[in-house]
Amino acid sequence: MTDTTLASPPRPRPFVNAAIAAVTVFSAAAMGNAVTIPAIPTWYAGLAKPWFNPPNWAFGPAWTVLFLMIAIAFWRFLERRSATPAWRWALAIFIVQLVLNVLWSVVFFGLRSPAAALVVVVALEAAILATIVAFRPIDRVAAGLLLPYAAWVGFATILNIAIVWLN
Repeated sequence: MTDTTLASPPRPRPFVNAAIAAVTVFSAAAMGNAVTIPAIPTWYAGLAKPWFNPPNWAFGPAWTVLFLMIAIAFWRFLERRSATPAWRWALAIFIVQLVLNVLWSVVFFGLRSPAAALVVVVALEAAILATIVAFRPIDRVAAGLLLPYAAWVGFATILNIAIVWLN
């Protein structure tokens, strides 16, 4: 008699996976906000910014929508869980990009170092693109949900470069 439970693919657990995705992604958002928000009216307000810098009020709604899309993408990815190396790699790179997302806030706003944050945001953009590539064979919709995030971080990279240049 053989045990087929080890060979069978895991069943989707939509509520558990949705909770894992939401807690993971929104915890990262909360950590980033914890260092970002206090610096906006003080240190950040004193920086020279380029003409194309969005108003401060635009960042909250933009990031809320992006984090929601990231959480949905992660939930969809978790629903397709498998023991394959490709799935494990995609999970690892997703976690790396999420850590880099928080790290950028810590370095830029917490440590007040736009130059060091530029290094982080370039690594973040690369990790987001790698996540999209890794998610695509597993769930094309999940990969697609990350495209606006990649675009916004690309724009943030340009802003970061301009702030380094101007300051």
